[in-house]
Amino acid sequence: MAESNGSTPTTHTSDTTVPDWEKRFRAPRVSLPDWAEDAPDRSLFVSNATGTYELYAWDRATGEQRQVTNRPNGTTDGVLSPDGEWIWWFDDKDGDEFGVWRRQPFGGGADDAEDELATPGLDASYPAGLALARDGRTAVVGRSTDEDGTTIHLAVAGASPTVIYRHRESAGVGDLSHDGSLIAIEHTEHGDAMHSALRVLRPDGTTVAELDDTKDGAEELGLEVLGFAPVEGDTRLLVGHQRRGRWEPLVWDVVSGEETDLGLELPGDVSAEWYPDGSGLLIAHGFEARSELFRYDLGSRELVKVPTPAGTVSGATARPDGSVEYLWSSSAQPSSVRSTTGAVVLDPPGLKSPGSVPVEDVWVEGPGGRIHALVQKPAGADGPFPTVFDIHGGPTWHDSDSFAAGPAAWVDHGYAVVRVNYRGSTGYGREWTDALKHRVGLIELEDIAAVREWAVSSGLADPDRLILSGGSWGGYLTLLGLGVQPEAWALGLAAVPVADYVTAYHDEMEALKAMDRTLLGGTPEEVPERFEASSPLTYVDAVTAPVYISAGVNDPRCPIRQIDNYVKRLESRGAVHEVYRYEAGHGSLVVDERIKQVRLELEFVERHLGA
Repeated sequence: MAESNGSTPTTHTSDTTVPDWEKRFRAPRVSLPDWAEDAPDRSLFVSNATGTYELYAWDRATGEQRQVTNRPNGTTDGVLSPDGEWIWWFDDKDGDEFGVWRRQPFGGGADDAEDELATPGLDASYPAGLALARDGRTAVVGRSTDEDGTTIHLAVAGASPTVIYRHRESAGVGDLSHDGSLIAIEHTEHGDAMHSALRVLRPDGTTVAELDDTKDGAEELGLEVLGFAPVEGDTRLLVGHQRRGRWEPLVWDVVSGEETDLGLELPGDVSAEWYPDGSGLLIAHGFEARSELFRYDLGSRELVKVPTPAGTVSGATARPDGSVEYLWSSSAQPSSVRSTTGAVVLDPPGLKSPGSVPVEDVWVEGPGGRIHALVQKPAGADGPFPTVFDIHGGPTWHDSDSFAAGPAAWVDHGYAVVRVNYRGSTGYGREWTDALKHRVGLIELEDIAAVREWAVSSGLADPDRLILSGGSWGGYLTLLGLGVQPEAWALGLAAVPVADYVTAYHDEMEALKAMDRTLLGGTPEEVPERFEASSPLTYVDAVTAPVYISAGVNDPRCPIRQIDNYVKRLESRGAVHEVYRYEAGHGSLVVDERIKQVRLELEFVERHLGA
């Protein structure tokens, strides 16, 4: 066995000496800028310009951009107050996601001053949502701890925070109305962490309204808060629902109780946000790994397409002038922040990311229905190729026609890459997403096996050089697959995985315990046979392929102790494996660290599988 630690010196290389796969990681990237409701020229975004992902303030009126945070392990969780005066950011320790909210003025403070504690009186916790009022003094703060479950607090400047909601099950802050008089929360008091119900509270904690689709009939239907109308005195709340088997929006007047179903005839999942004047909605439609935008006029009920290139819109927002800004990419073209005005909103200077090859769609008949897979392969070359099955995390997530530096790196090195939107993935209807319950992991592996069979029989993949790979839930499926399907895979690469499901449950953050109880139908003590059937540790003695595992030592989602348990079992058998531990949480926000991890994976594969 070989082990290494996470110390990586920062390197500075010229454009001409950096390989394309590394340029894709090093090239400056930016998120879709958030903007202040009452000061729309003030924005907040995330960038890796310094080599670490941090928050940046942007004054659009002057063009000035300023780095807000500067921490060794990076910062991505930030909120701009509606008045544009304050930037709130979440301060955890080395990526463990357990911390406190701090804030600083939009224009910055003294260079040597520590950002002030935003909510004095609230101890460190896992975050469970945050909403800031327009008065600049009030915040609704969601917190989660192992001891208390979820608590939601009203924090007013100069006063002690008060608890307005408490429950053992997971919950979170949804939104605060424009005038600050209504608070929408999502909760799972019914015990189903995959399908939330909604409650609207007054600032004193009294209930105004409830909306719960989990108790109507036998179907398990979820709701989500999309946002209050941005108009003074308006009591309309935009809500996502699953009543027709997919995510769609409706408008709910939380005072009168009136529900307005938009009835959009779109085949995929639909989300929405308000236009700033409250007259219409910006609709985001995702279907079969692509997405598109529309404007929906609430008066005329007219749906008009907002032009965007073919590919994936990862986020979009309507500006006060009626234009739309959106973060777009495709598998072949790197991400950029664009506007319907035709302008590129943010174009960071420095190294430019090379493109990659387009993705090809494949549909495979599986045991639970047609499975959608996305395939990339080296241009101009003929198969069969050594092939990486790059399995996405979540599991409630999906791969799309969007730019990803990791798959592009494998293609550069001569590998085909297959990504599978297995049962459990979003974007293919509620039944597809919910199908994995109780047979967790095993359902997904059946779909991956069906796509593997297609990849070999079609001539794409070399059956002797098949790599199972993934991070988080994808890392879990990698370890599980190596034990359940040992003859199918030549090698495995698992990043931040679940490896020992029982120990993972006991060590993970409280919100994930709730999710596991929902997926498996109880705790390890209540349904031990299900945890055993779904745990990679159960099958570790059947693993024959070389295994590479990387893990963050501060990870609260896939904690290190359960990974160590799995590794010890590999060691006891003398199984071929390597482990890489690094000082971060559930992944790293440091560019050099990400590059190092990809390089280590490439080298491991080359050693054990050949170039």
